Amino acid sequence: MKNDVTAHNASAGPMRKATIAADGRSPRVVVTGMGAVTSLGLDVQSTWDGMIAGRSGVGTITQFDPSRLTTRIAAEVKDFDPSSVLDRKDQRRNDRYVQLALVAARQAMDQAGLPAHLDGPLAERTGVIVGTGIGGIITLAEQIQLCGERGPGRMSPFVIPMSISNLAAGVIAIHFGPQGPNFAVVSACATGGHAIGEAWETIRRGDADIMLAGGTEAVGSESLVGGFAAMRALSTRNDEPERASRPFDAGRDGFVIGEGAGVLALESLEHALARGAQPLAEVVGYGATADASHITLPAPGGAGAVRAIRRALEKAGLSVDDVEMVNAHATSTPEGDPRELEAIKTLFGERAGEVSVTANKSMIGHTLGAAGAIEAIATILSIRTGLVPPTINLENPDVAAAGLDLTPNVARRREIDVAVSNSFGFGGQNSALVIRRWAE
Repeated sequence: MKNDVTAHNASAGPMRKATIAADGRSPRVVVTGMGAVTSLGLDVQSTWDGMIAGRSGVGTITQFDPSRLTTRIAAEVKDFDPSSVLDRKDQRRNDRYVQLALVAARQAMDQAGLPAHLDGPLAERTGVIVGTGIGGIITLAEQIQLCGERGPGRMSPFVIPMSISNLAAGVIAIHFGPQGPNFAVVSACATGGHAIGEAWETIRRGDADIMLAGGTEAVGSESLVGGFAAMRALSTRNDEPERASRPFDAGRDGFVIGEGAGVLALESLEHALARGAQPLAEVVGYGATADASHITLPAPGGAGAVRAIRRALEKAGLSVDDVEMVNAHATSTPEGDPRELEAIKTLFGERAGEVSVTANKSMIGHTLGAAGAIEAIATILSIRTGLVPPTINLENPDVAAAGLDLTPNVARRREIDVAVSNSFGFGGQNSALVIRRWAE
């Protein structure tokens, strides 16, 4: 496990531009670094340890007084300290969602063996796609209230750059030096998956050698939690916060909002090997589809999810028979969970019960735009360690789960070569990643 989550110290080595092979094939893309900040821990290792132990990161909200809300619980990041990447002045000028992303990006760069600051050809051939579902809503809500109470003249001059969704990617570049393609993906809860997939495509088409990709979210705002509560999307199991997030369980009553960040360093295989970096896993497929159905509910039967996964497998040159694990989107909502289960049954048919399904949100809550990236990291660690994290709080499975292995409550040992990581968002936006064990 140590090599999975500690920094790789190889030197940057010679830089070579990624090119499309003479036979027209795109470069292989590997993961060389990972960073995560979640309610289970402030790095990948502590997050992973918490998942394998089946520990919940959910508790009563502490970042603001939640007493006016029907939902008073969340999966908050505890004891977060961004001082390793931002001084006090810059902390005041960057929303929490940006700070979380910076820390996760630094971790990923360190494990990938990248320098503290990129320069020259390395900087020019490194890009960033880090998205968010909500962006700087903490800052925005505070400043709108200030404007109403004391007038626009009292608003911060940093309110706009602190609030807009592309700033996490931009600030990562400003602080760490990447000068390649740089933008944000915003597709609600599919954001993290889309960001990784689009970064994968960016390398495959030769526009970068390295991409930092993932998602970030901060949720310490009464307005944000109140908005989801008004939709009746959130669990109100306030007296049992650790048991509130219960994907696939018949007693689920909504999702638990969470915060955090996940960032992966993706790299062309040629470039990674040339500089002595150690591949952790290989991203081999990516699918993106739209339900074109409803603003919040998934399409009947999970049809959009089915098409996204099939497209990802098609790009990977694999079939459903090659997949051993699905890291499910599984938010713990009454409507969303059964439709994803229907999609899994449709995809895998008679062998659906042979596929291990896991729901990380049972432990870290729903981290919105960060979810797909954090779950991709967990998927990679499952492949590397042969451990499938549990779906905790699964006591009475939904009838739609009949015949499926949802990894209830206790982690399982299983050798995994190929896994799928699902992410779906409001608006009917779907992403699927296919990740494979690294082999020469």
